[in-house]
Amino acid sequence: MASYFLGISTANVAVLSTNQLSNLTTADFVGIATDQLQALTSYQLASLSTAQVIALTTTSIGALKTSQISLGLTTKQIAALTTAQVQQGLTTAQVQSLSTDQVVALTTGQVMALSTAQIQQGLSTGQIAAMETRDVAALTTAQIAALSTTQVQQGLTTAQIVALTTQQVQQGLTTAQIQQGLSTTQVAAMETRDVAALTTAQVASLSTVQVQQGLTTAQVAALTTAQVQQGLTTAQVQ
Repeated sequence: MASYFLGISTANVAVLSTNQLSNLTTADFVGIATDQLQALTSYQLASLSTAQVIALTTTSIGALKTSQISLGLTTKQIAALTTAQVQQGLTTAQVQSLSTDQVVALTTGQVMALSTAQIQQGLSTGQIAAMETRDVAALTTAQIAALSTTQVQQGLTTAQIVALTTQQVQQGLTTAQIQQGLSTTQVAAMETRDVAALTTAQVASLSTVQVQQGLTTAQVAALTTAQVQQGLTTAQVQ
């Protein structure tokens, strides 16, 4: 059966009532053309059911205007997006356009589906700070490594730093992120088990300020013999 949208002008699409849209099937939305989709107003988009949104192809998702994403899609609709729609559909510009409420609405599975490019080029420091701690704790080591030093320093909150897993800290954080990204407050917020898991290269990358003003007495006590002997430099402890 042909899609309802076949042959309909964009002008006619733009004036469809919410009742008319609600009566359309998911198959109709699979067949919607890019220009027809872009003709929908934010109000019309917000009226779509989660099933209709899920029916949109990744190409259709990627064709949505950033204003349609930020002003049209509800948090419920955002949370309903499939991981394929998130990873293969959303452009970095669209990711950047997400409101903090929409970022919070992302499920852990959706966050884990974000590509390293979407994270590094799409997420602002404000959006990163808005992420729920359980979502930050679920990021892959590749996603953690993709964060810029600015995103680490200005985006990650102390609560999010605490939420990082030992694997994320040890295998995700790069020496550049540690040395140039972590503030002394963030260093002090690290769990002692995470500090104890740092590689000698990561320990060596800490600046003297981070060591002297960041590390707490509990964290220093948690350092392993290898970290002290092979990681810490004489400059760091002077």
